[in-house]
Amino acid sequence: MDTEVQDLRKAQLMSWLNNVVEDKSWQLEVASADASFRRYFRLIFKDKTLIAMDAPPDKEDIKPFIKVASAFKSLGVNVPEIYAQDLNQGFMLLQDFGSVCFLDELADDSADKLYQDAMQALQTLQSSEKPGDVKLPAYDAELLMREMALFSDWFIEKHLSLSISDAERETLNSSFEMLRDNALQQPQVWVHRDYHSRNLMVYEADNPGIIDFQDAVHGAITYDLVSLLRDCYISWPDDKIYTWVASYLNGLKAKGICAEVSNEDFIRWFDLMGAQRHLKAIGIFARLNHRDGKSGYLKDIPRTMSYVETVCDKYPELQSFSNLIENKVKPALMEAQTQ
Repeated sequence: MDTEVQDLRKAQLMSWLNNVVEDKSWQLEVASADASFRRYFRLIFKDKTLIAMDAPPDKEDIKPFIKVASAFKSLGVNVPEIYAQDLNQGFMLLQDFGSVCFLDELADDSADKLYQDAMQALQTLQSSEKPGDVKLPAYDAELLMREMALFSDWFIEKHLSLSISDAERETLNSSFEMLRDNALQQPQVWVHRDYHSRNLMVYEADNPGIIDFQDAVHGAITYDLVSLLRDCYISWPDDKIYTWVASYLNGLKAKGICAEVSNEDFIRWFDLMGAQRHLKAIGIFARLNHRDGKSGYLKDIPRTMSYVETVCDKYPELQSFSNLIENKVKPALMEAQTQ
């Protein structure tokens, strides 16, 4: 949105807030903007704060947010209360989880406790009996493949300006299909779909406060776990990660889920699911730069690419893809970073 449109939206939001908030003593400040067209403002009162969401209805639909918030809350997952909503204007008034996210607090001495809290919340999401009237979209073969195509379309071809030969295209396609099949063979559960350190808020009661869940789907059981532990915004040694993964699997088994799944098979699911997610993320980071003018995410590509490389090197089925990355993609990425 250009500045004039943003100013108009803000004026409309303030007018709406004046109608729905009884206490008129609030002051408004910018809370955050995400990778979409949504913006968030904080209403500051003398004794409390609230969050106002601005989601332009021609760009964003707030109905999925409302639907998923209600469904997640019914399972005991800590998502914000919705105090007021206006579907036509694309405004919502929400509970404020504060401004401190996991990324701000994660360190060697805090990671175990924070991740334990996040994994417990995730197990609640995955294991609780679901309301019968709520159906989330399937994280199906078509969506999985469409996401990975972002890597070739926006990152390789657009961002790196590389042409792809027929043989390289076949390598990409066969690798994508292998990653797709890995996701589809896993137990299918409710998936937050962006369960990482910037969307988990440090919160005194029932930590974490979980945000940005409106794109939730029904998909692979390791998807949110790999989003959390192989985060595009912070990285940990593999021995730490696999210790957390093993703990997570034990927790699932205690709830009667994945009872017959070995640690080795679960790690394979986890690793390959991560490769699918990270290819998508790299493509999205490139698209945010070229289509939306948001260049800040480019700095996260090398970390995210390193995850892909690690998995490709570990699994022989991805050796051809590993060679493509090593011989063609990485040199072009290094060159692009120096420009």
